[in-house]
Amino acid sequence: MDPLLAFVITLALITVLGLKYRIAPFFTLIGGALLFGILTGLDPDTIILAITAGLGRIFGIFGIVILSGAVIARLLAKQNQIEIIVSDIRRFTRNPPVLAGASGYILAVPVTCCITAFVMLAPLASHFRKDEGARKNLIYITALGTLFSFAFLYPTPVTLPLVSLFSSGISPLYYDALAIPVSLLLLAGVILFYRFFYQENGQDAGYDEPDGIDSGEGSHVRAWLPVLTILLAIPAGFLVGLSHAALIQFIMLAGAACAIILAPQGVRLEGLSQGAKHAGVIIFDICGAGALGYVIVQGGFAAGVLSGVEGVIPALCIPFIVAALIQTAQGSRVVTAVLTGEIISGTALSTILHPLTLILMIAAGTCVISYITDPYFWLIQRTTGDGIGVVVRKYTFPLAMAGLAVFLIAAGMQIFLF
Repeated sequence: MDPLLAFVITLALITVLGLKYRIAPFFTLIGGALLFGILTGLDPDTIILAITAGLGRIFGIFGIVILSGAVIARLLAKQNQIEIIVSDIRRFTRNPPVLAGASGYILAVPVTCCITAFVMLAPLASHFRKDEGARKNLIYITALGTLFSFAFLYPTPVTLPLVSLFSSGISPLYYDALAIPVSLLLLAGVILFYRFFYQENGQDAGYDEPDGIDSGEGSHVRAWLPVLTILLAIPAGFLVGLSHAALIQFIMLAGAACAIILAPQGVRLEGLSQGAKHAGVIIFDICGAGALGYVIVQGGFAAGVLSGVEGVIPALCIPFIVAALIQTAQGSRVVTAVLTGEIISGTALSTILHPLTLILMIAAGTCVISYITDPYFWLIQRTTGDGIGVVVRKYTFPLAMAGLAVFLIAAGMQIFLF
């Protein structure tokens, strides 16, 4: 069967199984890998070996990173240190939308999961505003803030595989020097969007400190130390000559070690246990995506997709469109990044387009379209209690506009700079 048709059938099956039967993503992705291999005529031995190779490669990239992030998140939450971090951010801004967006933006990177960051921060929105409608708006802004860092900044599970695949010879710091201002521009745009369309005037309406915050200076330092350790480990890693691939493992281990050492014994044991369980679910799902991606590459999809769209879609648009289609079909941004990266790396586009263009375009594609297959969509809907139409207007639409904006920025860079 033609690889492009096999790919469409595989994505359709994954979508149906995920939505209708609520089967865990790991099993639907492995099943999709088997189906794609069979449809494209691969022999059983090749399919199984490709699945195990894809699993192993992705685990090697993500295992330490995600486990470290999950442990940091659990230990911070159990000591009420998330509230302390938010309280400290408030010293720099008393504007509730800015506070909500900045908190999400900052926290999503060290905990390596936008959903985890949102779950920890959403309850704090009740302390930012008294009006119910304004509280809900802040919840949406918090969610979008987590996504603008999670989808675009290095190192997160979205950008890590893309930088590893495409940025040979380019420092991740060089990439972040571009990605940070672009993502902050998106955050500012969303805050202005809410201000003009949803009456978010930015006035502080009676912020109350959440219960459980220790006002002592030492507790504030302890809350920030794991994050600061991650940042300080970056130059330390370069000084000892670590490669980019080794550096990300080193800095996340350093942050996790700091959080573990600082935590009291009872909190430490419980945080490690809960963090490991949470990380395990995430890691297996991502490894399933790696298996599917590797089988898709072995099945000849990369060549098939180029021949199928050649002359119809400009080559510059293909990474963005492929990522958007995969994101729409299965909903996970990390899965989308892994699959799209594997697909595009097997084509001539990986040599024609500049690495920064490729990374930004694929990351932008993970932001559209976030609808019924996106677990974040349903989490936000449950948290706010809003109808589906409202969630589309306040979450899906601004996120899609942000993804399109980044695509246009990346396209402009490719045309005028590279």
